[in-house]
Amino acid sequence: MIEDPPILTVQRDVTRAPEATVAAFKGVATSNLIDALGGTGALQHSIKPLGVADGLPFKFCGSAVTALCGPSDNLALFAALSLAGPGDVIVAGTEAFEGAAVAGDLVLGMARNKGVAAFVTDGMLRDYEAILQVGLPVYCAGLTPNSPSRTGPGAVNLPLAIGGLVIEPGDILAGDRDGVVVIPRTRSESVKAALPALLAAEQELLSKVEEGLTVPGHTEALMASDRVKYLD
Repeated sequence: MIEDPPILTVQRDVTRAPEATVAAFKGVATSNLIDALGGTGALQHSIKPLGVADGLPFKFCGSAVTALCGPSDNLALFAALSLAGPGDVIVAGTEAFEGAAVAGDLVLGMARNKGVAAFVTDGMLRDYEAILQVGLPVYCAGLTPNSPSRTGPGAVNLPLAIGGLVIEPGDILAGDRDGVVVIPRTRSESVKAALPALLAAEQELLSKVEEGLTVPGHTEALMASDRVKYLD
């Protein structure tokens, strides 16, 4: 006889990056983090910060707790909520389902009460006006008043495909108006080490732009070299 599969598969023990490493990324623009990662690492642009025009905070940084919910279900999200701790980012994967919300103000309020840093989903949310009162940074694909079921199956703290990337539990997520960046935990120390020189170089270039720079030196050198063929 074939036994019924479990409705939830949960990994409770998650290795997170050191707090000092996470702290090093707080307040850093996502574009700078992407440069330190080598140019890629952002979730698809369909995952946007909610409520920015109405004053909902949108900047965050924290370690991922993943919840594979699937379409129109949020059982795994409640399980992830039970395991999340202060500073974590709950990431709910819905397979980009648009027919029902995966969460609303009540779930997000409970997440805020647990000290969660942000909520990120490739799906939909509901209760917009009440979410504004919760005050938690939230990224989603849109809004719908339709509600989900809570039956499963689902998985918590397993690798999660969302927004064109695979997020491992314990990866560092950071968000601002440009979007959400995923810093793999296994690369977090090298990204942290690369940031000071990168930020210094950007500040130097910014100063030159403010002083009137029109074309960077590397472009002028290229245009004057034999690597460019002019047709006139």
